[in-house]
Amino acid sequence: MELRTLRYFTVVARELNITRAAEKLNMSQPPLSNQIKALEEELGVQLFIRGKRHLELTEEGALLLRRAVQMQELADKTRQELASLREGMTGTIYLSMVEGRAPFLAAQWIAGFREEFPLVRYNLWNGSSDDVLDRLRKGLADLAVIAAPYDTEHLEGFPVGQEPWAAMLHPDHPLAKEPGDTIPLSSLVGEPLIVPSRKSRIESIRRWFGEIGAEPQILCEMSNYMDAAALSSQGVGVSIFPQTVGVSNGLVVSKVVTQPARQAEYILVWNKGQAPTGLTREFIHYVQDCLEERQTKA
Repeated sequence: MELRTLRYFTVVARELNITRAAEKLNMSQPPLSNQIKALEEELGVQLFIRGKRHLELTEEGALLLRRAVQMQELADKTRQELASLREGMTGTIYLSMVEGRAPFLAAQWIAGFREEFPLVRYNLWNGSSDDVLDRLRKGLADLAVIAAPYDTEHLEGFPVGQEPWAAMLHPDHPLAKEPGDTIPLSSLVGEPLIVPSRKSRIESIRRWFGEIGAEPQILCEMSNYMDAAALSSQGVGVSIFPQTVGVSNGLVVSKVVTQPARQAEYILVWNKGQAPTGLTREFIHYVQDCLEERQTKA
């Protein structure tokens, strides 16, 4: 499969119309149709169901579309990395991160790094830990900020920050109306809970409740912090997630969980065995310098 052919296929798959796809590609319709047929023959599968007026992707076609997009992204990233090696400290840093405090940490790093390297560009992507790590494994991200724990067998990394675990409550919930900005973990026993979907997180929460001789009543598992906040804002349940700066919007009340308290730790990671490029390596060193400076001032 050539990248050019995959690009043709991607446009056709998105347009689902050969005529419109040919116009977008600035080519005539017959050669484009021939390219798609040749691709199907090469792969030995049917990629489209052909109707009179439009096309429909087959299951094989849908799979190829996902892979084709990833391969084109990786090709673009590789070209930019090669250009950065040729031209000096330029290029693009691809950083994927989980929700919570991670975007705020990344913003601080980028603000400082830009002062030293103003020509560097950034491609930021946000999602669940599983999605973030998937992009890192596939080479679609240079670095990732995830929540601990992490796979030390396949990843290199170091801690970059932490924040307390908190409960997000509907404003009319009795716990939200109690004075103070903290609540004991025991007050959440018996409450329908909305928790992060990551397996290691759920196990940690179960151990946390186990320390006070209780079992969490988990109603819903969510990968998205804002989706959990939305459910809490409707009174569906109490969300337990790391407390994040700037999320409180009046729709939910956030209170740090104590007795015992827990901290969520964020880790900057990259693939073990793959030496970071010059630009990425420089960014890692910058983050490490920032952490050392912060510890010195503390």
